[in-house]
Order: sequence, then structure tokens, then C-alpha cells
Amino acid sequence: MQKYKNMKIGFAADHAGYQLKSFLIELVKNKELEFVDFGTNSTESVDYPDFAHLLAVAVENKDVDYGIAVCGTGNGINMTLNKHRKIRAALCWNSEIAALARKHNNANVCSLPARFISETEAAEIIETFISTDFEGGRHQKRIDKIECK
Repeated sequence: MQKYKNMKIGFAADHAGYQLKSFLIELVKNKELEFVDFGTNSTESVDYPDFAHLLAVAVENKDVDYGIAVCGTGNGINMTLNKHRKIRAALCWNSEIAALARKHNNANVCSLPARFISETEAAEIIETFISTDFEGGRHQKRIDKIECK
């Protein structure tokens, strides 16, 4: 728990991800972590890019340490996030994918498919994501090649 002391997490979701996002925010509150909720704030239909862009800017500006993004499949919000140059968003549907996204890709946003995972699975995924360190080394060389010139 000590590792989390000064961590701040940003959250964004569309209507399909609202309930899972709300659940995850409660978990973060219970760990006494700081967080920023970029919306949405209901199950009323909205467009995921409106919230993804807010989260991406916060991660890029280091206003938050990590982002958690949620939509129905996780794909739309993930695609939007990855349009930002400093974002490495990973679509994670289990803890192993989350760990590898951090270890090998230094992912800074975890995207979740709300319609395809349980609350328990989502909690395990974000716990793994925020507690796993980047390995660096050969992986940094690959990350350096991601951004288009």
C-alpha cells in the first residue's frame, strides 16, 4: 500500500462504462488514493471521445499518474486515447495483459471493456496495472519507435 501513497488516478467512461467506473472509483477511495473523475456521470448516452480526450490531456500533462478508461468494449475509448502523442493506452481484459502492458509497453492508461468483464476482474486488472513497474531495457527502445515522426 505504501507504493500508492502519492498516486493520482484519472477516470473516464462513456454511458456503457459508467457503472464500472463508479465501482472502481469507490475502490480507489477505499485505498485513500487521489483521483479525478472526467465523466461521464450517468448512463445517459454520450460520446466516449468527449471524456477520453480530457483524460488523455491530464495524463500527458502529468496531472494524474495513470488513467483508467471504460466503455462497452474498451475499443472506442482506447482508440481515442491513443491518438494523443504521449498516451500509451492498453486494452486490458485480464491481469496478465495489464501486467505486460506496464512491464513491456509502459502503458499509462488502462482501458477496460465494461460489457465483458466483471467488477472483480476489473478491480484485479487495475490493481495489477497501477502496481506493476515498467521493465525498461530493450522495451524502452521499442517504445521510442512508437511515435510517428
